[in-house]
This record gives sequence, structure tokens and C-alpha cells, in this order.
Amino acid sequence: MLGLPAGARACLFDLDGVLTDTASVHATAWKTMFDEYLEKHDGPGYRPFDVAKDYGPYVDGKPRLEGTRSFLASRGIHLPEGGPDDSPDTPWEQQSLWGLSTRKNDLVQTVIQEQGVEVYPASRPYLEAVRAAGLRTAVVSSSANAEQVLAVAGLSDLIDHRVDGVTARERGLPGKPNPDTFLAAAADLGVPKEEAVVYEDALSGVAAGRAGHFGLVIGVDRLDHAEALREHGADVVVKDLSELLEDE
Repeated sequence: MLGLPAGARACLFDLDGVLTDTASVHATAWKTMFDEYLEKHDGPGYRPFDVAKDYGPYVDGKPRLEGTRSFLASRGIHLPEGGPDDSPDTPWEQQSLWGLSTRKNDLVQTVIQEQGVEVYPASRPYLEAVRAAGLRTAVVSSSANAEQVLAVAGLSDLIDHRVDGVTARERGLPGKPNPDTFLAAAADLGVPKEEAVVYEDALSGVAAGRAGHFGLVIGVDRLDHAEALREHGADVVVKDLSELLEDE
């Protein structure tokens, strides 16, 4: 039922790319921020951020700061980390990882506020079916905007718990591909990890699911990288949650 193993008691969902199509919003924000910086750093002949080639390996599913660090390192750029109060408007020569990461987040929030959030058609029916079956639900996201996205998307009433970028910073939890945020969500729900199912679209996310030894890791293939999802830790790969509803 619902693609779940016998004995499953909780479903732990990534948000962006699994329940909502905010992954495309994040990808666009990353590109805008990186291209602004690269143009100043490298000059007019700079090589832009390539969503198709750079988004998945370097930033998808990772905490914002780590995504910024990872991509810039791939271009041989190493900035000081700085701190949460660093301004995105600091001159580029003095910019920090925190400053650039804040710029990216500002772009995401602007799009969410102005354009809203697109919810995948199967998300609400699947969440409703999971709740009807008596399972607990949690969103486990690297985003600091998860609460806002759930509210705008109209899904808050179907989520029992949330472990997001804000939670991770407050608790000192390392982000994906480390399993700590998923493990924290299961523990907060009072469910053993073996009885929890992870839903992820990012390579770092399914890797976190594998590292945490959860009961099942379901990869949601939004980027046509099903084999990579399996290699990184997905036990099952689907194109959309609607395929799991069809299993009922």
C-alpha cells in the first residue's frame, strides 16, 4: 500500500522537488546569484553556472552554505565563511560564503512571495492517503524557507513535524548527505529509523537515507537521473508520487 513496507510508521519527505516544485525556483536563484558573482570575479568572459551540469552535483539538497562552498570550490574559488549577519550587498572582493548564501535566499523568498508555490498534483492526495493509513509525516528539508513554503502551498495541515535548515542550525545538525536531519525527524516523531521511509529527489538526500539505514528510501526522479539515485541510495525510484498511489 502506497509503496510502503509492512511495519512502516512514518514518512519523511524532502520538500523541494518531492512535494513542491520549488526546486526550479531554487535552481534559478542559485544561477542568478552565482552568475552575478562570477561575472565580477572572472570578468565578461566568465563561465556561467550551468543548471543542468552544476545544480545536481554541487548544490541540490545541501544546506545553503555548503552548496555555495561546494560550487565555488569546483571553480577554484575559496571564500571566507563569514557569518549570518554578512550582507549580500558587500563588494564582491570582500564577499563571504554567508553573504552570497543570503543573496540566494533573498531571491528565493522574493519569488515565493510574488509567484507562490507550485505543488505537484499527487502531493496532497498522497499525503492524505498516508495520514488516512495512520502514518506520521514529517518534512525534512535543507531549506530555511520550509515553513513558509508549506504554508503558501497549503500543505501545513498534512505535516506533523518539520526539520529544516533553521532546525539544523539551532541544533547543530550536519546537513545531507549526512543522515542527522532525517534521524532527528524520526526521533522527534517517536519512530525507530527502521520503521521510517525517506522520500528524496536529490542525490545527497538519498545518500542520507542510505547512511541512516532507514526502512526504505524512495527516490523521486525529477531530473532524469534514476540510475544515479539508485547508486546513491534509493531502494525504489519513481517519477512521481502518483506511481505509489497506483500501487494501492
